[in-house]
Amino acid sequence: MNKKIAIIGGGNLGSAIARGLIYTKATSPELIHVTRRRVEMLSSLAEMGVVVGNDNAAAVKDAKIVLFAVKPYQIAEVCEELKAHFAEDAILISLATGIENKKLVQMTDSKHAICRAMPNTAVAIGESMTCLSGINMTPEQEKEIEQFFAKLGNVLFIPEELMAGATVLAACGIAFALRFIRAATQGGIEIGFSSDFALKIASQTVKGAAQLIIEGGTHPESEIDKVTTPRGITISGLNEMEHQGFSSSLIKGLLTSFQKIENLSK
Repeated sequence: MNKKIAIIGGGNLGSAIARGLIYTKATSPELIHVTRRRVEMLSSLAEMGVVVGNDNAAAVKDAKIVLFAVKPYQIAEVCEELKAHFAEDAILISLATGIENKKLVQMTDSKHAICRAMPNTAVAIGESMTCLSGINMTPEQEKEIEQFFAKLGNVLFIPEELMAGATVLAACGIAFALRFIRAATQGGIEIGFSSDFALKIASQTVKGAAQLIIEGGTHPESEIDKVTTPRGITISGLNEMEHQGFSSSLIKGLLTSFQKIENLSK
């Protein structure tokens, strides 16, 4: 992509997107402009060739894609600061949780194409699951943004009312999956592995399980059936986990996170 990209907010997610664009060779580092109040926190990106600074207006000047990677409570202030500086054909992408597209149109006081996006931190290695929902976008612009995020992982356009759910399932979901890997690692240590070996085995096993579903297009239960035999060790372990509330606690965790987003959006 030979277009200037501005990322307003170089925190964890904004920086991860910049790294992902470089990691996947989606664009040249010098075309990526990232801002943050504490510019020194962006030194690793600067070393990669990314343009960094704290001047938001300079960053969005002539940028064809502008990503707002700021906290929801900061988005109004940032839009007010920048609404006179966007390029006429810029596509504005908000990563701020809970801010509806119609609200973003009002905040930017413009007719720009606007899109809400919810990637996760695996975007840094081109393995994100990114959900999108746009407004004022032409089919060509939708395709452009879909291709932009496709370089960083898998992409799915969804109805805007599902964006809160996407935040929980995809963005928070990274932490939930990692917590499972951590727990499996701890269990591995209990049964005799070193922490390094246990982590490697648990991580690769989760990766393999996910790939079975992604590439095979099967349902998790059909893959589970392949490794559960009558009176076997796998079914014994699974049943004990369920007795201890494994599935229900995960579902409750998802619902708790979702309810918090819903409350923040009111």
